[in-house]
Amino acid sequence: MAMSEGGAGKQAWGGKRIPSPGPTLPISGSRPAARQVSTQRNRGYRLPGLPRRGLLAAAVALASPARAQPWPDRPIRFVVPVSPGGSVDPLARLIGRHLGDALGQPVVVENHAGAGGNIAFELVARARPDGNTLLVGWDSLAINPAIFPRVDYDPIRDFAPVIQTVRTAQLLVVRDGRGVASLAEFLDLARRRSLTLGSPGNGSIGHLAAALLRSRAGVEWTHVPYRGGGPAMADLIAGHIDAVSLTLPAATEHVRAGRLRAIAVTTAARSPALPAVPTLAESGFPGFEVTSWQGLLAPAGTDPAVLRRLNAEVARILALPEVVAQLAAQGFEPVGGAPAVLAARLAEDVPRWPGVVALAGARVD
Repeated sequence: MAMSEGGAGKQAWGGKRIPSPGPTLPISGSRPAARQVSTQRNRGYRLPGLPRRGLLAAAVALASPARAQPWPDRPIRFVVPVSPGGSVDPLARLIGRHLGDALGQPVVVENHAGAGGNIAFELVARARPDGNTLLVGWDSLAINPAIFPRVDYDPIRDFAPVIQTVRTAQLLVVRDGRGVASLAEFLDLARRRSLTLGSPGNGSIGHLAAALLRSRAGVEWTHVPYRGGGPAMADLIAGHIDAVSLTLPAATEHVRAGRLRAIAVTTAARSPALPAVPTLAESGFPGFEVTSWQGLLAPAGTDPAVLRRLNAEVARILALPEVVAQLAAQGFEPVGGAPAVLAARLAEDVPRWPGVVALAGARVD
């Protein structure tokens, strides 16, 4: 914290000269000395104009370290576990822009892709719990301990949930012009020839949802992991792979523009963003449901007052009409609520995924 420096006068003390208190002395009622004051008769030094009962307060103030600046006192980092593009990154930037305006500090989005999100998760788990480093988390935070041989964080112990921002479906999309118009046709093609299916990364919920489908359908394809949904979509549009399983909002605009064909969503109900796309449950796989979530988390030990402020501000942002409209257009459903909502989601997902991973045979390539 920058400290201002005042000009120093001189006071008499037993014939010696000592610095007088500067004008920034943090004592109510104090003021800079305008003249030299003799204190020999009092055998003690008194600040001019300071009541006797203020002497103790003055001593404490002079001896105490400077108070910390109120939070936030510098830019806030949003650590995103995927590359730019996809669905996690745009949502982080949307919320970050509004949050920066509300807090009076910029929100800087940092993309730390790789290892299925583990690089970002471990970075935030080890960060100082000062409220200035936040994780834009998603499903992989709960999935990765079940799919990776070792992770250097605990998704429940090492993080303080702030708020669940949204939930949405996973979407299976193929290149337009492949002659595939339904899930049945896609699975039939997979039985007749070798297909490549991309996902936002090893252990991502897109990877896991596709592995579940592959297991239940009894087909095979080659999984191609990417560092986020954006690069996977780019390769699909360019014709380098045959299909992608990823969060619905990452592909919505491409589907509407006719560049990609959506085959099925993984939620129990159809998405209002793409109402013509059937669910996997109604496409021959009853009971199939995988719902994706995103949320903000801080390092464990973060001041509860900071968590409450963040929760309140982001909940307010999620309710803004323009934000609601943008989220709905992309296929996100705002969630909000207290930090306990996200905590409950993690508490349910962490023990759930090991069984799903074993059933699907999903593993890190």
